[in-house]
Amino acid sequence: MDLNTVEEVVRTADPAEWRDGDAWLAGGTVLFSYGGAAFGKEPLRRLLDLGSTDWTPLAVSAAGIELAATCTVAQLYAFPDSEAARDRAGDWPGLDLIRPCCDSFVASFKVWNMSTVGGNLCTSLPAGPMISLCAALDGTATILGPGGASRTLPVLDLVTGDGTNCLVPGELLRSVSLPASALSSRVAFRRLSLSHLGRSAVLLIGRLDADARLVLTITAATKRPVQLHLLTSPEAPADALAQALDAAIPDQLYHDDVHGLPAWRKDMTYRLAQEIRAELTAPAGSGPAPVSGDFWPPGAWPPAPYAESPTERA
Repeated sequence: MDLNTVEEVVRTADPAEWRDGDAWLAGGTVLFSYGGAAFGKEPLRRLLDLGSTDWTPLAVSAAGIELAATCTVAQLYAFPDSEAARDRAGDWPGLDLIRPCCDSFVASFKVWNMSTVGGNLCTSLPAGPMISLCAALDGTATILGPGGASRTLPVLDLVTGDGTNCLVPGELLRSVSLPASALSSRVAFRRLSLSHLGRSAVLLIGRLDADARLVLTITAATKRPVQLHLLTSPEAPADALAQALDAAIPDQLYHDDVHGLPAWRKDMTYRLAQEIRAELTAPAGSGPAPVSGDFWPPGAWPPAPYAESPTERA
């Protein structure tokens, strides 16, 4: 769409230059779809263009992975084929989540090459797959503010609701750090949509940490990410998972839109959570096929008409 109220485009990544009527411009896939209404304000007067930043899209170290906010979906999707990723593939099973989360955009190559990790987080929609990925891997967001200010917080706490987050005007998401401790865990992925190649209505990621604790992250079904830390010992009650979901997610927290009713999202959340628990508490290699670019392991739930197929990209 044409943003016909915009008077100036400023190439900057300095929060000190922010003023009322501004919007940060990264890939622009949401900004140019919804205009200033996407940010709860009209009209926009200036775009602060991050295209001139020299931020490294993706950096790997012993501590984990740092994703620049300007890293595109295409760059992230390509990472598992890189030498840096292959060198750590055996140590970081969590890398297997990258491609199914990217596939969850169900978007064309045009969007993949423009849409950014940071943009998806800051748009803060329930179905945002970069929210799912970063929250499930204990991502920490670094946020810049005017006057050289900087703060960090978990991605899990960054998104506060449907299209809302804790950023204040002028703040800029700089990067997200994914720690090696989370990347080193076994993982399981489940996603569900009501329509073929439709928007995510339920997206759950499970992680089995070194202490045998199950970390379950619920997104898309809920207005904001929800994470549970569960014991997996034989002494745990059989209904412990359902009880934990009951306590963590009140009915009003389930999202309600054309992509799925809250009651259906809740039912599927419980179903997929049990699948993930069964997969990750079974001996490695005995459960469903490893997470791949497909949305569903062979033979896994759901049956037709809810089954989702791999994304066909142009």
